[in-house]
Amino acid sequence: MKDEKGIVVDIIKKAGEILQDGWNKKNFKIYRKGTINLVTEIDKKIEFLIIQLLKQYFPDYGILTEESKEINSKANVRWIIDPLDGTTNYIKQYPFVAISIALEKEGELILGVVYNPILNEMFIAQKGCGATYNGKSIHVSKIKELGSAVLASGFPYDAWENPDNNAKQWRQFLTRSLSLRCDGSAALDLCRVACGQLDGYWEKGISPWDVAAGIVILREAGGIITDYLGEENFFKRGEVVAANPVLHAQMLKVLNN
Repeated sequence: MKDEKGIVVDIIKKAGEILQDGWNKKNFKIYRKGTINLVTEIDKKIEFLIIQLLKQYFPDYGILTEESKEINSKANVRWIIDPLDGTTNYIKQYPFVAISIALEKEGELILGVVYNPILNEMFIAQKGCGATYNGKSIHVSKIKELGSAVLASGFPYDAWENPDNNAKQWRQFLTRSLSLRCDGSAALDLCRVACGQLDGYWEKGISPWDVAAGIVILREAGGIITDYLGEENFFKRGEVVAANPVLHAQMLKVLNN
């Protein structure tokens, strides 16, 4: 049996070299997919490399990525990839960027790897095996009061046009939490909740590749992640709320107020 985790870690490190090289040279092309939705040639180069290597090792697996058409969509095992989470950060040299790869088998997420080569951060989790941050075991924070919690979120790509753009929820949490953060990378936000650097995270307008790997890491670190209804239909509904079990319940109440 192929070592899926080991192979993916090797692949994501190779992809990280492309990300780091583009970061250092600062001469990549930038394209606009929407009003505030940007993509670079680095996104595309990383995605191409990851797809080619995964197809080489796992030719029968499906592949769902942000920038390309889904591959082998009828497979019951698939990789879910975000080649560069935090593209706007990358363009602005703000170091909260990551490559994210998850593995889903028969609808269940079982492996997640998130890598930020700029800050040398590697988060890895496999179902039933716990989660690690640069090789060390991690766990969600033990904060039990929303008023003592540092939370993170973001805004959807159609925030200019969509009145349901998360601004209401920001206002709600602003007066109920210790502090709020907007770092522009859903994958890293989930990882930072997993390791206790953040206490909670919510966001809407997300896609599977934004959060798939982070979901595995968060869960294996003792956290809970659902949609705003407390169910696990986050891919279908495009929304997530994540925290330790106690804070998660409090955040759901705010989101459904």
